[in-house]
Amino acid sequence: MTIASAGDLVELIDRDARNFFFRLTPGQRLETHRGIFKHDDLIGQIYGTEVFSHLNHGFFLITPSIADLITDLKRNSQIIFPKDIGLILMKLNVRPGMTVVEAGTGSGGLTLALANAVGSTGRVISYDSRQDMQNLARRNLEQVGLLDRVTFKLRDIKDGFDETDTEALFLDMNNPYDYTAQAYRALRGGGFFGSLAPTANQVSDLLVALRRERFFFPEVIEILLRHYKTVPDRLRPVDRMVAHTGFLIFARPVMITSAVVQEETAEEAEEGET
Repeated sequence: MTIASAGDLVELIDRDARNFFFRLTPGQRLETHRGIFKHDDLIGQIYGTEVFSHLNHGFFLITPSIADLITDLKRNSQIIFPKDIGLILMKLNVRPGMTVVEAGTGSGGLTLALANAVGSTGRVISYDSRQDMQNLARRNLEQVGLLDRVTFKLRDIKDGFDETDTEALFLDMNNPYDYTAQAYRALRGGGFFGSLAPTANQVSDLLVALRRERFFFPEVIEILLRHYKTVPDRLRPVDRMVAHTGFLIFARPVMITSAVVQEETAEEAEEGET
């Protein structure tokens, strides 16, 4: 049995899936429309236990998932959703102890997932040109206890990244195709590049830029997510689904000779003429 302790980040969720996230702090209390919970009464409870507010409304005390935390983030910009983040982590080969660079901090959704995945010995380096975005991301990461794994850099990446020989890099920007040269210089040979673009024409522009900057093996992926109503005798899809949120683009930077580049360019020109 696991006991809730002071300092734990917890979730209270009722039978109708109304939930609250907060950190257990002695002497504090959570005030909800369903009643008040004293933190001291929750500290020492077994996770999974149903606890009751002063109005006798029951909630279950559980540990929140990373997906829950990302979905609940305070935001002033569109976040990357958990359905896309899962694949991003896999395709960028994110693991404990590694350093990952991202450009486009936003509200910190992907930053949070990356910080969780690299572990206490890893590092996330996050670039953004807007102070207000990074301030919000800092608050979100501090709330979940992951701020110490992230280095924020406030500037436009048009002049490049400070990092070189990086294993993985992700661009979450409106115009990622303008920064493929900078990404190439920051990545090590054969490293992992990823980006998200909401529209098809942005993807096309990015594919052209990736090819120009010696990124090979491109992939374009769209993930659609559909939930089902969890009633055993009436199992069916829910009425609404999370469909298109963006295209995910992945590629690998490689080193090729100028002769190969010239040969491929000539072949592409011939194909264009036919």
